[in-house]
Parts: sequence; structure tokens; C-alpha cells
Amino acid sequence: MERVEKNPLRSQILKGYLMATLFYEPSTRTRLSFESAMKRLGGEVLTTENAREFSSAAKGETLEDTIRTVEGYSDIIVMRHFESGAAMRAANTAGIPIINAGDGPGQHPTQALLDVYTIEREVGKLDDIKVALVGDLANGRTVRSLAYLLAKYQDVKIYFVAPDVVKMKDDIKDYLTSKGVKWEETSDLMEVASKCDIVYQTRIQRERFGERIDLYEEARGKYIVDKAVLDMMQKHAVVMHPLPRLDEITVEVDADPRAAYFRQAKNGLYIRMALLKLLLLGW
Repeated sequence: MERVEKNPLRSQILKGYLMATLFYEPSTRTRLSFESAMKRLGGEVLTTENAREFSSAAKGETLEDTIRTVEGYSDIIVMRHFESGAAMRAANTAGIPIINAGDGPGQHPTQALLDVYTIEREVGKLDDIKVALVGDLANGRTVRSLAYLLAKYQDVKIYFVAPDVVKMKDDIKDYLTSKGVKWEETSDLMEVASKCDIVYQTRIQRERFGERIDLYEEARGKYIVDKAVLDMMQKHAVVMHPLPRLDEITVEVDADPRAAYFRQAKNGLYIRMALLKLLLLGW
């Protein structure tokens, strides 16, 4: 798909196919990368952003009824929802493929796919790696999905570095233990940064705290990747981030070749192109 994207002769392999994007939560990167992926393969896009406010959901329509309606207009649906498990409900209702583009604090599987792809491209391997997951691990669906996917590989060690109020939930830790994956909770980002191949930073998600602004302020700013953290990291190691970032990675880090997060975002396009092709045409 990297070759397809760079080819001046635009691919038409998905010509005649329509993709509907149904986003009940705000998104820029994920929605645009899916839409770009579809268009770069010759397909067309029906899009709705802020479906929670501007669709029949605001009138009380059930998710199931929305899916039954939208599948009549399209060949594949990409959906982001504010409720964990919503994508599974949609998939159980629909007769066409549903791609989960994030379901509340649950999972973000296409992000995990592009993250694993990025790790392989940047570090050169997926077995025998050490990964630090940093920041909002309780609400961050990207780190939950990435931890789940990393369990498929051999000799992976995961370090969880998070403020007390947003530690990784037990379901993921129990899953990793059941798969024999070594994991460790720590509060020392500097020490972890010195031995990891990947430092995966995430923002503290204010929108998940509701009225508890005090807890948000307590968590925010506790772990920041800056030049001091970079200086502790190995030469081959990389910094990743699912974006958007606020202040949890300082701008001075951007110029370092180990800052992989914008390359990571670009990789999302290739992964999503491949996924659309796979689901609509097969191998």
C-alpha cells in the first residue's frame, strides 16, 4: 500500500465501493486517514462527524436502527462510538463489514495494527522488545489494544507508567498474565526509558474525567517526554504517540530522529488502505 499511495497513477481497485464513516465522538486523524485510504483506492466516502449531536441518535434512535439504515447506503461502515462494546453491537446487527475506529474507553484495534506496523518498521522486530506504555492507561483505548496485540509476540516485556488515578485496568493485566507476557507497573519513567525499545506516550484524557477536574489536574503533567527523557533512551529506541498531543511530549523532541509519532500517523493510512482492500475484496 505504500507503493500504491506513491504511484502517480491512482489505484481504482475499490472503484464503485462506498464507505460510510459514522463518528459519535470527535476525530480528525482517524476519520481523515480512513477517508483518504478509501479515496486513494478509488472508492467513495459518505461521512458524518459528530453523529451524536447531528444524527437521529440525538432524536433517540438506537444504534442498531442507525446501522440497519446506513448499511443500505454503503458497502462498509467505519464507526467510532462513546460506549465500550458499541462496535460489537453494530457488527452483530450489520450484514456488511464494520470497522471499529474506537469504542469509548474500550478498544482501538486499527490503531494497534498501525502501532505494531510502526514498531516493526522503526525497531526492526516485534519479538524480544521492551515497551513502555505511559500516561492515561485507564481511559486510553490505544494502549489497551496495543498491549492486547503485543501479547501475540514472543519475549515482550511491557512497563506501565501511569499516575495512580489512571493505571492500566486489571482486564488487560490479567490477559497479559494468561498469555505469559511479562509486565511491570512503575513510577520511574527515566529508568524505564533507559531500557525500552519503545516509549509510547499518551495524553491524559480530560473528557473521561467528567466533573472530577481535580483528578485530571492531579494526573496531567506527571509524566512528560522531554529532552531529559530522550537523553536516557537508547539510540535505536523510538518515541510513539497516538496523537493528538497536548504537553506530554515537548516540541523540542520533534526534531530528534527517534520521534516516530508523525511517521506513525502516516502508517495509519497504509494499514487502513490494506484493511479496506482486505474486507471488500479479500486477499
